[in-house]
Amino acid sequence: MPRRWRLILLTLGGLALTVVLVVVTAVYLLLQPDRFTAMLQAQARAAGLELNLASPASPTLFPRPALDLNGITINAQNASVPILLAAHGELELPWRTLLGGPTVISQLQIDAPRVDLEALQAWLTALPAQPQSAPTNIPRIDTGVNIVRGSIVRGDQLLLGNVWLNAGSLISGQPFPLSLSATTATGVPLQLRLSATPRIHENSLQLDDVALHLSQGNLLVLALSGSARWHGAADAAANLTGTLDQANAGQYAISLLLTPADQTNPLLLVLKLDGPGNHADLRLPPLALASWWNQLGGEQPLPLNAPPVNGHLEMAKLQAAGVTIEGLTLDTGDSVPAAASTALVAKPAATQLAVNKKP
Repeated sequence: MPRRWRLILLTLGGLALTVVLVVVTAVYLLLQPDRFTAMLQAQARAAGLELNLASPASPTLFPRPALDLNGITINAQNASVPILLAAHGELELPWRTLLGGPTVISQLQIDAPRVDLEALQAWLTALPAQPQSAPTNIPRIDTGVNIVRGSIVRGDQLLLGNVWLNAGSLISGQPFPLSLSATTATGVPLQLRLSATPRIHENSLQLDDVALHLSQGNLLVLALSGSARWHGAADAAANLTGTLDQANAGQYAISLLLTPADQTNPLLLVLKLDGPGNHADLRLPPLALASWWNQLGGEQPLPLNAPPVNGHLEMAKLQAAGVTIEGLTLDTGDSVPAAASTALVAKPAATQLAVNKKP
């Protein structure tokens, strides 16, 4: 090859290498991993959370600009038990954000997250209600959220494993689809599909056009629709109605009404269920009920009190732990007749107890 062509090729190669180095350097400066890491940590602190990474966020260029997050830990402030642990995460960012535009996440991917419901509940309970003047917004995610190989636990107890979650674009005023698959601790497959339209209304997160479909193997299918609102902590409300199909039992009409806490009343869930042989009209305080449930699994033995439930329940058949109870009627709390001497009444004439021993 003539010397002239060799010089031209070397010059072009040098220019190409220079352009690549300039582009890589420019993208690194645009990504500014320290700036975005500090921004994420500041947003976490504003929500009462602490975000820690095993190593500083590292930028990637291909196939699109993104930040790699390794060893993710999210705690409530001053809490020792993490709400979320994840091996790896990735934030994809659009060019308009890199060039100084509004902070927008194109896509969020999380690998092998572990969520502790007890720690999550403690953080949610401690959240203060938003003042009326507080600015509220919905974090925008253009493309969606992808979670693989996740797990949900309560302390050391596994509740759901092999969790896979896919969610669409999270944009105020537009439908937000979400699908989840998982396996229960007993190996039963679980499928969830949810769609809702989020928006901010009067400084509250409003979910309109809620459509929920939950199936647990071949055992049951739950379908609900309605709306919900959350203004922080226990200031939440929801109104959902639908059906519950249970294998070998039939279809039930179900309604859920959640009323917010105020100065005199706690957060309250009203559950109504009507179907073949079964009827329920119960008022459940979710926070008190969760605390009662946690005490059952506590290490310290405590006196077993009745759950904090008010209402009336009729069941044609109840099966649990190898025991079958037929014709059960329960009145609890305020629903107990005035002449009753206990807070929980079972009608002996209508109740038959049969113990089935498994071989």
